[in-house]
Amino acid sequence: MSQPIINHYVGGAEFVGESDRLADVFDPALGVATKSVRLATTGDLDAAVAVAKTAFETWSTMSLTKRVAIVFKFRELLEAKKGELAAIITEEHGKVLSDALGEITRGQEVVEFACGLPHLLKGEFSLNASTDVDVYSLKQALGVVGIISPFNFPAMVPMWFFPVAIAAGNTVILKPSEKDPSAAIWMAHLWKEAGLPDGVFNVVHGDKVSVDALLEHPDVESISFVGSTPIAQYVYETGAKHGKRVQALGGAKNHMLVLPDADLDLVADSAVNAGFGSAGERCMAISVVVAVDPIGDDLVAAVKDKMSAIKVGDGRRSCDMGPLVTEVHRDKVASYIDIAEKDGATIVTDGRDVKADGEAAGFWLGPTLIDHVPTSSKVYQEEIFGPVLSVVRVKSYEEGVALINSGAFGNGTAIFTNDGGAARKFVTDIQVGMVGVNVPIPVPMAYFSFGGWKHSLFGDSRAHGEEGFRFFTRQKVVTSRWLDPSHGGLNLGFPQN
Repeated sequence: MSQPIINHYVGGAEFVGESDRLADVFDPALGVATKSVRLATTGDLDAAVAVAKTAFETWSTMSLTKRVAIVFKFRELLEAKKGELAAIITEEHGKVLSDALGEITRGQEVVEFACGLPHLLKGEFSLNASTDVDVYSLKQALGVVGIISPFNFPAMVPMWFFPVAIAAGNTVILKPSEKDPSAAIWMAHLWKEAGLPDGVFNVVHGDKVSVDALLEHPDVESISFVGSTPIAQYVYETGAKHGKRVQALGGAKNHMLVLPDADLDLVADSAVNAGFGSAGERCMAISVVVAVDPIGDDLVAAVKDKMSAIKVGDGRRSCDMGPLVTEVHRDKVASYIDIAEKDGATIVTDGRDVKADGEAAGFWLGPTLIDHVPTSSKVYQEEIFGPVLSVVRVKSYEEGVALINSGAFGNGTAIFTNDGGAARKFVTDIQVGMVGVNVPIPVPMAYFSFGGWKHSLFGDSRAHGEEGFRFFTRQKVVTSRWLDPSHGGLNLGFPQN
């Protein structure tokens, strides 16, 4: 019996295209492929862009009032049906249902923010900038925009971009991860139900072929990307080379600095939640706890104790943590535990020994705690993207800050302390884009913008918030004077005030 095939969605309907290349889509908790996804050719992408370009002509001129009504309807439908979407995410990604619902909620916040589009698209006006001359600015949509999203948040990350892009009057080509593509298709159908005109929101599946086609297509005006740093750099460089504006969000190695005065029970809870939620497959996960002596031993003991309560298993069985997304990824993450042992670190809790509540073939790896990790180890230096929490000991606040600032990434970080002065100094001193004070995962609200520093962000545009609306619009400035008899006569010079 053949597996169901997930096709593209173009122009308000399923689109098969010309490709016969397929990729397996797994249920990670079962460890078996349950579906296939069709991988686009360059020609398939071209066809989708042509449809989106045609749709832009009418969508971009639709009144703001009508656009708001459609975006708001999408929000209402999403709220009513998000349980369906959560089940899809759990089935293809593996995260537990409660985590999937949380992901959707954070994406929904961006949809709600986009409902304020009339205010956010307002221009400015200067009356009598010169005598009887007015100057005003407009914000106009770009055209067809591309979104390339990762596997770890198949709903939230696309929603960082497409509500803002659509609200601003653009049409969208979304290329979701081929590992969990169904969430994108579900959201496409929801847009149609909300009344979005056909061709405004399109989904094209694929691999590097479709990514490159998006990056190089002359009718695609911008690219929004979230993924690993090497790919983010490639996307940024290639997109910019082809004349596009690009927002490219890369990887992370997020640290939590714990000062001796911190509440260790709160810290332990926060470290466990931020390190092992979504099986550590988060760009904002805490992957390194930096303990300022003398609290290291007590903190490690507290974290180990909290970890013992985590139930690993099928996300549909009321577990706390699910499997990793693929067998290959699970094996790669597990290999870092081997590296840690060779580099002289202490394996406090070994996730390779986990007894999961799920099928034996599932892609299981339990929460792992590694103490005394050398900063020279790949375990410390590289983004692991799994349930592996490292502990590094330092002797002072200053040493901890210097350690964090020396890293290649600058996505998110946190400090845990009851010292307001130290916290305030940390916020100023740290070279990271998003900072938490006694908050382990400092993801900003949708009306702020999301993005890191250093190798965690390429380009200068962050996701959602006002920066998102600036990214998805072009400014036009108009200088205007209406004819009046006093304007007659020759004057070859500049207008005089």
